[in-house]
Amino acid sequence: MSSTAYGISEPISTGGPTELDVVRNRELEKLLADAGLYECHEEAIKREEVLGRLDQIVKTWVKNVCRAKGFNDDLVHEANAKIFTFGSYRLGVHGPGADIDTLCVGPRHAMREDFFGELHRMLDEMPEIQELHPVPDAHVPVMKFKFNGVSVDLLYANVALWVIPEDLDISQESILQNVDEQTVRSLNGCRVTDQVLHLVPNIQSFRTTLRCMRLWAKRRGVYSNVTGFLGGINWALLVARICQLYPNAAPSMLVSRFFRVYSLWRWPNPVLLCPINEGSLGLAYWDPRRNFKDRQHLMPIITPAYPCMNSSYNVSTSTLRVMTEEFHRGNEICEAIEANKVSWGSLFEPFPFFEAYRNYLRIDIATESEDDMMKWKGWVESRIRLLTLKIERDTAGVLQCHPHPGEFSDKSKPFHHSYFMGLRRKQGTNPQQGEQFDIRLTVEDFKRDVYAYSFWQSSMWIHVCHVRRKDLPNFVFPGGVRPAQPAKSESRSKSLGSAKTTSPDAAFSRKRKHDEVNTGVSSKESLTMSCSDASSPGETRELKRFEADIGDTFNSGTLVDNQIEVSVKSALPVPASGAAVMETVAVIQSEEPTVCPQSGSHGFEDLGDELELTNGVKHFDGANKLQTEPPTAEQMAEAATSEENDIIGGSSHKAPQPEGLEELEPIEPAPSSSMASTAFVVPQKPLIRFNFTSLRKTTEST
Repeated sequence: MSSTAYGISEPISTGGPTELDVVRNRELEKLLADAGLYECHEEAIKREEVLGRLDQIVKTWVKNVCRAKGFNDDLVHEANAKIFTFGSYRLGVHGPGADIDTLCVGPRHAMREDFFGELHRMLDEMPEIQELHPVPDAHVPVMKFKFNGVSVDLLYANVALWVIPEDLDISQESILQNVDEQTVRSLNGCRVTDQVLHLVPNIQSFRTTLRCMRLWAKRRGVYSNVTGFLGGINWALLVARICQLYPNAAPSMLVSRFFRVYSLWRWPNPVLLCPINEGSLGLAYWDPRRNFKDRQHLMPIITPAYPCMNSSYNVSTSTLRVMTEEFHRGNEICEAIEANKVSWGSLFEPFPFFEAYRNYLRIDIATESEDDMMKWKGWVESRIRLLTLKIERDTAGVLQCHPHPGEFSDKSKPFHHSYFMGLRRKQGTNPQQGEQFDIRLTVEDFKRDVYAYSFWQSSMWIHVCHVRRKDLPNFVFPGGVRPAQPAKSESRSKSLGSAKTTSPDAAFSRKRKHDEVNTGVSSKESLTMSCSDASSPGETRELKRFEADIGDTFNSGTLVDNQIEVSVKSALPVPASGAAVMETVAVIQSEEPTVCPQSGSHGFEDLGDELELTNGVKHFDGANKLQTEPPTAEQMAEAATSEENDIIGGSSHKAPQPEGLEELEPIEPAPSSSMASTAFVVPQKPLIRFNFTSLRKTTEST
């Protein structure tokens, strides 16, 4: 067994798997196989052939470039390029049909213009290449295509070398010398992936655990970097840290401890696999001592390769709330699994998004061609996260958002996609009699962001409307069929155990509230006590010590690994008043999981008809439409100017990024000059309005 210390702290437990762990592990691996997560041998061979052929193509391309630029025959003969992989394929957790994230490293004289010029021309002429789509002005420039049916995302990095050796080691810091920012970002996809594999104690256990967490995150609707949740590299880093803390544990135990540790984690304490390397090249790295934006990050998950960056900068208070609730739910179910009360299937049940809320925002987009839709869709998806941030800002966190990570399409309407966002009032806030909540200006601000797209055309349009659960279109449901009687008492899982057993979400929430009200013990403390029943005394002591360490290092003003002086409070946005501070802090605390109200019950989620859209017109399946006319030229110019600093990498075109490399530059909405003036206003135009009446009034009116 391994006794080596991995990461920035000692392991919580070095114990190996028990016989029961081995049995549970076999059950877990069977679940993964039944879910179709493993590709067949033939597909694996096909991927290797595609990579080998692609490597030959880029070598030929570099020689062509050198010849065209007048290099002598010796230099043309020595010219070389090399293909590297990263992301899920390099980590060994890809499934059937997954993209291969690849990086082409070329010499200094083969420029990015040559990559998107000559290489694009070569690929376009090859019959085995389909759906070739270059995106040269993305945050991380990429060429996307299918090679004999295998999806490939190809990045490019031209390093400061005249000749690329076949044994080039891109993990060396010197590879980043004298290159531009786009090359650094392209290289770091591979560098981070390789570092993760180097820093985990058991690669096979890491891979199985990561497969589990990726499946879980996708089914629970929290696998999406672009909408403010976590993407592939984020989940890999979180799993790698658990592997470091339990170096000899089986994957079944690692999954259980994943939920235990992260349900206890005191965000914004950062997740680190190794000490932050300040480097010698002067590149910017994550440092909340010096960088104000770094102090605003709510869920920092730091990449291990220089320059170390926060891979999860785009997490918002709303999405952090959703993920925190999911971690608590997962921990509760894993405890039940260890007590032999339920099976692994309970953990992986899909989240019933369209049963969890009574009110939704619906965002419809459309174009007149498939090519325009590909561009428009990528841009709008990159802006939806900003809508969440703006709603949080303009409502002081009172209105919480839950964006769905995917899009939906009505098959009868070509080139038309819909996005949905669940809405609820923050639990614990009391509605005021006659109080109206207006997010008209917030939505208008969001529309300006969207219409600031530099490649906007008159055929590209967007509509925003409010829909109630009962009015959701049929195409959002599996098979296009609305459930006959939607579940009313479930939220994030079905009942555990007998008919009288409540869901883990409800049981956990009641336990938390009881502990906090009657004993004054915090939710984290009560969870620690509940966890101790399933652990050995030694592990329980280590877990409590580790929990104290990850909190106290920040609260005392320093980080264990690199002595970054920063406090928990400094990592949060600073509202104008003390009451607002308490409210902001409350937003990121784990709240009671969302439940669908039973008939006749009126909880905080039971807004019912209080959510109204006035002066709207009917549009799309009878839903009320918020007017969103295309902007004038003057409006577009003004919007483009005001949003200049919000555009990724200086480009207003945002394309979907390869899974293994998320953006590392934050996009934040400008702070509101007057919170009151935007949160509660008298409606003058079509608007989305919340009428916060009392629950008693709501009951009587219905």
